Amino acid sequence: MAESEQGVCHGERHKNDRGCCGKEGKEVEIGSEHGMLKKEVRAGRGETSQYRDGTKATFHYRTLKCDPQRTLIDDSRTQGKPMELIIGKRFKLPIWETIICTMREGEISEFLCDIQHVAVYPMVSKSLRNIAAGKDPLEGQRHCCGIAQMHEHHSLGYQDLDDLNKSPEPLIFEIEMLKEQPGSPDWIQLDMKITPLLLNYCQCKLMLEEYYEVLEHCSSILNKYEDNVKAYFKRGKAHAAVWNLNEAQADFAQVVTLDPSLANIVTKELKKLEQRLKEKDHEDKARFKGIFH
Repeated sequence: MAESEQGVCHGERHKNDRGCCGKEGKEVEIGSEHGMLKKEVRAGRGETSQYRDGTKATFHYRTLKCDPQRTLIDDSRTQGKPMELIIGKRFKLPIWETIICTMREGEISEFLCDIQHVAVYPMVSKSLRNIAAGKDPLEGQRHCCGIAQMHEHHSLGYQDLDDLNKSPEPLIFEIEMLKEQPGSPDWIQLDMKITPLLLNYCQCKLMLEEYYEVLEHCSSILNKYEDNVKAYFKRGKAHAAVWNLNEAQADFAQVVTLDPSLANIVTKELKKLEQRLKEKDHEDKARFKGIFH
């Protein structure tokens, strides 16, 4: 891997056994790609999968800065559940598909990636953190690109991501491959059946007023399928029910963007929300009337 002015992990430190990845293991460049280096920490089981489109990879990840302290940025283990990535679904961080496709089940490896491959990581990290918190993964990214959003809002909402966005640098991804589900026709058909069932389950939970469970399940669907209109609609209703007004409006807006034919239905939901807000405002005024007199 060529030395770079900004690539603080390059050069002399990768001539020794540990390198900046910090663990013993053999370093290998990934295929013909430039600016990526793999170090296997623990061997996996069996042969490397072919990872056809539709294959689902389930893995834990840690994202580290390439500094002497190996500063931690993200750790999926602290977010409650592992990452699921479906090959061929055009995940916003393409380098993850590239490195995942070199791994076997049970394997732990570290991947050093140059700036060119990780420049969008701050935006991806924000989405993943939002998902873990039950928020919209695309919050703040509805109507313009990420760079425009940076200039408009000046912040991703996380200081460490703002710093990384302002001063990009190479990153280390420590990946533990938990399992792979081949994208066979049978599996793809099964996955297509499971998602509608989960959406039906969310509808039942809406009727039972168990809104936070709806938020969790719909967010998990949107983590894999960002164009699922029904998941946005049901999550929008759940957000509205628990007074997450901005999130509800964003979800309903995305419904119309994906399927303009639903504009009338969305308009009705927004009117209901507006009416509830007026009623709540009236109740609050009545409740607190005279307190400050």
